[in-house]
Amino acid sequence: MSITKYPMTVQGARALEEELHHLSKVERPRLSQAIGEARELGDLKENAEYHAAREEQGMVEARIRDIEGRMQNAVIIDVTTIPHTGKVIFGSTVEIANVETDESVTYQIVGEDEADIKSGKISVGSPIARALIAKEEGDVVAVKTPSGVIEYEIVEVKHI
Repeated sequence: MSITKYPMTVQGARALEEELHHLSKVERPRLSQAIGEARELGDLKENAEYHAAREEQGMVEARIRDIEGRMQNAVIIDVTTIPHTGKVIFGSTVEIANVETDESVTYQIVGEDEADIKSGKISVGSPIARALIAKEEGDVVAVKTPSGVIEYEIVEVKHI
């Protein structure tokens, strides 16, 4: 059985590490204390505080395991250390312009866990990213969308 490795930016890895630290150093002790206090209240069968704290503890522990697993299987890519060639690669920030409307938008191509369209981060597996990868500044790419095919020109590729 081969283990799948997932690309991740340095920022994405840092965010996961910060979340892991918060969950294990802040949430875990808080929940442990809440469970202890709820136990002192007596009968556990009818103790809502105890059951709520145990349920939350289960979710926190599951998220900790999830993050640890993702970090073990992450390939952290620092795009700033890769020579700039004008080619779109994982981690690069790409300005594209709609050929028809001339509207431009900028996206950073990131790992699946890091994608956040509101902050301009798109998953490497998204249709736009798949169309852009390995293309160069000046190239025109066709992206299939639910409303049809849209052509974009790659205006600029940055490694930031």
